[in-house]
Amino acid sequence: MTGLGWVTDLGLHLPSPVEELCDDQLTRHGVQVFVKRDDLISEKVPGNKWRKLKYNLTDAAAAGMSTVLTFGGAFSNHIRATAAAGEIIGVRTIGVIRGEEHLPLNWSLSAAVASGMHLTYLDRSAYRRKDDPGVIADLRRRLGDFFLIPEGGSSPAGVRGCAEIITEVGLEFDLVCCACGTGGTLAGIAAGLKPGRTAIGFSALKGGHFLTGVVAGLQRAAFGRSTDNWRVECGFHFGGFAKNPPELRCFVDAFAERHGILLETVYVAKMMYGIFALVRRGVIPPGTKVLAIITGPAEPPPRPAAGRV
Repeated sequence: MTGLGWVTDLGLHLPSPVEELCDDQLTRHGVQVFVKRDDLISEKVPGNKWRKLKYNLTDAAAAGMSTVLTFGGAFSNHIRATAAAGEIIGVRTIGVIRGEEHLPLNWSLSAAVASGMHLTYLDRSAYRRKDDPGVIADLRRRLGDFFLIPEGGSSPAGVRGCAEIITEVGLEFDLVCCACGTGGTLAGIAAGLKPGRTAIGFSALKGGHFLTGVVAGLQRAAFGRSTDNWRVECGFHFGGFAKNPPELRCFVDAFAERHGILLETVYVAKMMYGIFALVRRGVIPPGTKVLAIITGPAEPPPRPAAGRV
């Protein structure tokens, strides 16, 4: 694996398409919304996961590393995508999972293992210190040398990959919106905007105000400076990470019926709900053209328990 020649092995569909949402709830307020379907880039390495892995894996190759290690929760899209990419391009992958091991593995971790990923676990206290040099050194002692990709892929390399999203968009727009978990996608797309355009990152986390400092720090690390053309919106977390209350599920179902797009609920649905709410409130004013990044696919339906149909 050298340079970017391995990218063709992933069978990616790029650039991802852009579609206009024809919706009375938007047109009555004079707002146009276009969606960039990064969820269609790849079945196994979709959306912003591919964007964030692209240069991280390139940097691993440049460093001569044949193993990458990354972090995530038990249902992490990033964990599955890293495992799938590693299998396709011939790189050994290790996933450090937050919390204790639970058997049998859920569908998400099972998919990662099926792609060849080795799983190890950190209790929640240790996981909070995952960036501590002592924790990293202990992982190296136990698992051997590796190239480290941060949780969610949000490193300077991941931010550079996300900045390329905007270069694929030929239409005119005023505002770009994305979901925000670790901050890398917002940091990248905001850095790639032309003057006069702005960005909003919708936090999927309760108490996500800290992301403002994270995004600014990622921009400085990736590009040497932070920009002032973005903000983090913290009012649409629906109770916290991975919370999926009835109000959000109803919105997802209605959106799918109107547009034929099933929204991923951890991140993307919260962003889209927030866009519609800000349009209704006039925060996104009439005449605005919005580009919304659909960063990942909907979750597969739950599998029935053994012995049940």
